[in-house]
Amino acid sequence: MQLAPFMSAPRRRPGRIRVIVDAAVGLGLVTAGLALGWFMLGTPFLSAFQPTGRPDAAQSAIGAIAWAAALIAPAAVVIAGAARLASVTEAVIASRPRPTPAARLGAELGDEFLVASRVRLADGRRIPEVVIGPFGAAVIAELPPAGVTRHRGTSWEVRGPRGQWLPIENPLDRASRDAERVRRWVAHEDHDFVVKVYAAVVSSDPTVARTPGCAVIAADQIPAWLRSLPAQRSFTEARRSGLTDLLRHLG
Repeated sequence: MQLAPFMSAPRRRPGRIRVIVDAAVGLGLVTAGLALGWFMLGTPFLSAFQPTGRPDAAQSAIGAIAWAAALIAPAAVVIAGAARLASVTEAVIASRPRPTPAARLGAELGDEFLVASRVRLADGRRIPEVVIGPFGAAVIAELPPAGVTRHRGTSWEVRGPRGQWLPIENPLDRASRDAERVRRWVAHEDHDFVVKVYAAVVSSDPTVARTPGCAVIAADQIPAWLRSLPAQRSFTEARRSGLTDLLRHLG
């Protein structure tokens, strides 16, 4: 299997300078908090606030405030720094593209298949995954997480940030339309050559039924499904190479 390294990531990666600055600020806060804690508790600093003899109310209050500051301030600075570092780490991890279904299979797919992830066509629409093989091309998409979606017949909904259910495009219909977009794009770029383009969604939900234009398969069924698609004789090696070059130019 070949992975197309020319496709863009789904999320914008934070700038290197911003990451360095945020990480430096986080480390600086953690270091400052630890240093402040040592200064407060490891030196005679607090002894200046400890009343001698029989303290009055004001002296007792000042001593209590000093001890509270010595315990709270360093911890607050360390927590702020740790939170900043965690935010930077989360942003960097989130910016990394999550492998698409066919790409995750690795060596299970042979050299006869080429996988291109997150393909942005000329019309601006992003196709989640395109697999090129002897059959032509196939669009593969994953269904949204089951915990935040529900469906009844052809109607799909997603849970909103406030817990409300909002309607979304039917993922199977979307995959079918994406396959048609790929077919039209190839025909436009390759002098009206018609390539067969199939569509499938990856799901383990048995209640999701296939449609005439889109198959429903489990992740481990992807290799078998691809190999079951009939070969397109007109999709020669030269045309396959040309389509690969077209995909590369999209990056």
